[in-house]
Amino acid sequence: MSGQPLDRAERLLAHRRPVDDARFVDSARATALCRLGIETIGDLVRHVPARYLDLSHVSTLRDVRAGAEATVVGRVHEIKVKKPRPRLTITEVALVDGTGVILGVWFNQPYIQQRFVVGERVAFAGKVELEFGLNQIKNPFTEKLPAEDEDPSRAGRVLPVHRATEGLTTNWLRRLVAAAVDDFADVPDHLPAALRVRHGLVSLKTALREIQFPPSMEAAESARRRLAFDELLLLQLYMAMRRHSLTRERAGVAHMVDGAAADALKAAVPFTLTGDQDRAIGEVLGDMGSSNPMNRLLLGDVGTGKTLVAAFALAAAADTGSQAAMMAPTEVLALQYAQAVGPLLDAAGITWAVLTGSTSAAERRRILIGLAEGSVTVALGTHALLEDAVTFARLTLAIVDEQHRFGVNQRLGLRAKGANADLLIMTATPIPRSLALTLYGDLATSYLRQRPANRPPVVSSLLKAAQRDRAYDRVRAAVTAGQQAYVVCALVDESEAAEARAATREVERLRDHVFPSLNVGLLTGRMRPAEKQRVMQDFRERRVDVLVATTVIEVGVDVPNATVMIVENAERFGLAQLHQLRGRVGRGEHPGEFFLFSDVRSEESRGRMQAIVSTTDGFELAEYDLLLRGEGHILGDRQHGLPALRLTSVVADSEIIERTRAQAFEIIAADPHLERPENGPLLREVMHVYREAWEWVSAG
Repeated sequence: MSGQPLDRAERLLAHRRPVDDARFVDSARATALCRLGIETIGDLVRHVPARYLDLSHVSTLRDVRAGAEATVVGRVHEIKVKKPRPRLTITEVALVDGTGVILGVWFNQPYIQQRFVVGERVAFAGKVELEFGLNQIKNPFTEKLPAEDEDPSRAGRVLPVHRATEGLTTNWLRRLVAAAVDDFADVPDHLPAALRVRHGLVSLKTALREIQFPPSMEAAESARRRLAFDELLLLQLYMAMRRHSLTRERAGVAHMVDGAAADALKAAVPFTLTGDQDRAIGEVLGDMGSSNPMNRLLLGDVGTGKTLVAAFALAAAADTGSQAAMMAPTEVLALQYAQAVGPLLDAAGITWAVLTGSTSAAERRRILIGLAEGSVTVALGTHALLEDAVTFARLTLAIVDEQHRFGVNQRLGLRAKGANADLLIMTATPIPRSLALTLYGDLATSYLRQRPANRPPVVSSLLKAAQRDRAYDRVRAAVTAGQQAYVVCALVDESEAAEARAATREVERLRDHVFPSLNVGLLTGRMRPAEKQRVMQDFRERRVDVLVATTVIEVGVDVPNATVMIVENAERFGLAQLHQLRGRVGRGEHPGEFFLFSDVRSEESRGRMQAIVSTTDGFELAEYDLLLRGEGHILGDRQHGLPALRLTSVVADSEIIERTRAQAFEIIAADPHLERPENGPLLREVMHVYREAWEWVSAG
C-alpha cells in the first residue's frame, strides 16, 4: 500500500478490506491465502502462527534428552533417502553442532531432501526420540538460519511458524504477515481500559503484534490470552444476548408445576429419586413455572435418569391443560420412550401417542387429529413430529433428546409448533463444563451425575484374543441364569473393512460355532424400522438370548435383563460411544459385565482403552477425551453461522471461559442490547463477528 498513513478508525475499517489490498499480496498470493481461509486484511493480521521456534532456548545436541521437546541448531552434515521396503521411503537429514549429531526423519516424503543443502545452518524443533542409538526428531519443524549469529541463544529470537499452503511458503507468509501487522495492527481497542485492567490483559495493538512476532514465549502467551479472551467474550456476549431475548423479552406460559398429574407421577415412581434428579426436576419446574420461556440443557450421564426428569416436565404441561412433544433422533429411542415413560404417563392419567416414520396411515391420522384437537396431550416421536401436517392445539413444551443428532432448524422447528414454548434439550453424552459453557452459553444447564442407589455396577475388562473364551463363558453363564447379552460390531458388512469383525458375518459364526444352543439375533441400522422393532421386541421378551448389533443400540435401549456386552474392534469406537454402549448393560437388578476386544496399535488407542476400563464416570471420560483429541471445530453445527474458535483451548482455557461468561452476563444484565456509549465498540464487534448468525438473537 502507498499514500498517507491511515488514521486509527480507517485502520479498523481496513481490516475488512480484501486481502489483496495488503502490501506484497498479488492475485496469485491472494488465491493461495484464500485456501487458508484468509480473505481480508484482518484475517491476515490474525493468521496466528501454528507454533514458534524459540531460538532463545536452544539445546546443544549433547544435552538433548529422549522424550523431551527441544529446539536445536546445527549444520546439515548428510542427507540420505532410504527405501527399506517397497512402500516405505525414509528421508534422514543429519544435523551436527560440534557437540553431537541428531537426525531429522521423514516418512514417505522423499522430496524433503530438496529442501536442504549440506553445510547450511538449520533449526529443528520437536520431540526427541532415541532409536538405534541415535537421537532423532520425526517430522521436525524446520527453519533455515543465516550463516552469522553462530550463537543463536544470544539473538533471543522467537520465530513464528505459520501454516502454509501450496504456492505460499512459511517464509513468504511471515513476510506478508509482518507487512500487514506494521500497516494495520494499530486499531482502536474495543475492550474498555477498566475491563482490561480487571482481567490483566494487554492492549489489542500489543496483542496483534506480539502474537505474530513476540519478544519472548511469555509475551506470545500473553498475546494469545488476550485474543482468546476477545473471541470468548464476543461469543458469550452473543450467547447472553440470545438468552436474554429468548427468556426475558418474550411472554411464555407459566405452567402449573404441582398439580394432580405431577402428584400421581411422583407416586408411580417405584424408587427413591437421587439428589441430582431432585435438583434437576426442581430447576426444570422452576423454569416452567415462570412466565419466561424455558431454555435449558439437561446433561445426564448414562443411567442417571434424565428421561424421568423429562416425565415431570411432561406432567407439568398436562396439569396446565396444554401439550408437550418429546423428539428422539431414532425410532428405537422413540419406542423406548413408550416403554419407559408410557406407564408413568398412564399412571398420571396423561394421554400420549408415539409418531414415527413407520406409524401406520390409520394410526397416524388418529394421532394427528388428537394432537390438533388437544385430546392427545403428549407426543413422543422422531423427525416425523416436524412434518407440516403435525399441528398442536396448544404446545407449551418441546423436549429434544440427544440434541447433537439434530440440525439447528430441526431443534427450533419443534419449538416453533407452539407459541414461545418452553424448550428442554437433553443429552446422555457427558460434556465437560468448559465445553458446555462454550457450546451452550445461551442455555441454563442442569447436570445428572448420580446413578440410582439400587443400580448395580458394571465391571469392564480389556481382553486379548486368546481370552475370548472367557467372555463367551460369561455369556453362556448369563443366559443359563435367565439373562441376556449383546455382541457389538463396528461394521455391518465384512466388505467395509477386512480387518474388522462385521455384524452380518459375526451372527453366522456365533450361531454356528460358538452358541449353537442359543437364540442369536441381529440388529443393524440398515434394517427397516418395522424389522428393527420386531428384533428389539423379541430381545425384550427373551426370545433372543444374544443380540449381535451395531451402534444402533448405543443410545436409549433399555433392556434390564441384559447383563453382558462384548465389543469387537473397540479401538474403532470413540470413548463416548463405548461409554454409551456400556450403559446398555447392568440396568436391572443384576450387575453388568463389559468386555472389550481391541487391536491396540498406538499409545492413543491404548490410553483410550485403559480409560474406559478404569472409570465409569462419563464426565471424567469426556475430560480425558477432550484432552486426548482436542476440541477441533467445537462449535460444529451448534448454531447457524457461528465461527470456529481459533485461539481458544477448551482444555487449557477453562479459567478464561468462566471469566468471559461471568463478564458477558454481567454486561448484558446491565445493558441487554449494548446500547450504552461505552459498549458501542463491543456491539460493533459482536455484530461483525456473528454477522451470519445475528438473526438468531431475535429468531430464537
